[in-house]
Amino acid sequence: MDLKQLQTFLTASKTLSFTQTAQQLGYAQSSITAQIKSLEEELATVLFERLGKRITLTEEGSRLQQYAQKMLELDTEMKRVLSSEQAHAVLTIGAQESQCVYRLPSILQLFQQCHPQVKIIFKPVHTTEIAKDLLQSGNLDVAFITDTFKETPMLHRERLTQEQLVFVSAPSAILQQGPLSVQQCSNETLLLTENGCSYRNQLEMHLQQEGVYPAQMIEFASIEAIKQCVMAGLGLTFLPRMVVAKELANERLKEVPSTLKLAAIYTDIAWHKDKHIPPYLADFIDIAIDRYQEF
Repeated sequence: MDLKQLQTFLTASKTLSFTQTAQQLGYAQSSITAQIKSLEEELATVLFERLGKRITLTEEGSRLQQYAQKMLELDTEMKRVLSSEQAHAVLTIGAQESQCVYRLPSILQLFQQCHPQVKIIFKPVHTTEIAKDLLQSGNLDVAFITDTFKETPMLHRERLTQEQLVFVSAPSAILQQGPLSVQQCSNETLLLTENGCSYRNQLEMHLQQEGVYPAQMIEFASIEAIKQCVMAGLGLTFLPRMVVAKELANERLKEVPSTLKLAAIYTDIAWHKDKHIPPYLADFIDIAIDRYQEF
């Protein structure tokens, strides 16, 4: 028994005509007859008396009429409730501050034009390990992972871009001649993002391997605070080019060439490989991939 058969039965019980039922439901009359016959066989009872070209409900048909009406109403209510839940869907996204501030706004603008009803929540994700844990626990729907490449068998990942990381200083800063070397970092004050940030981790690991420790390392929770302090001449910083592009263009910061050999940093979009992808999440992923191709 399926809902299509019940709808056919209920319509026929009201019209008392297989011909009119076929016209109303858009089926061939033979299909209406076959559906009613199949329903009668499944229920092992006669639902209509066939009196020539006329039909009438049997007593069993009258009883089924009440249940069929309730079942179709329940189906309608179920679809309405589920549709209402989708209208209040929540999309939880993980990303580093640099992605949230400099790349995601245009992605979110396009997404909300398509899905204005979806509520969006951001959670900080600094490394592959953090993203993996949050995606596997279901606390994130999707994550933008900015890190060196690491195997993540439980995640589906799409490569978005390779990040360009640069040292920058105030235009007036006086540095030693030539590209910045590992050894020269020992004489500099470095202004860095919070502990745990993937590109900070790469820089610190490289310096430690070379036995080099900067004169001072100052930690900030905000990239904008780092840029303001660097412009004020407090020291050097190491950031993705995208976050300092504007300041480099208007010469409020200057790039400091470097000979440091650091592992490549990539940004991927990732989700759990077993996650159900509702239409709004599929749209978000597609929009993100398309926009990153333009960045």
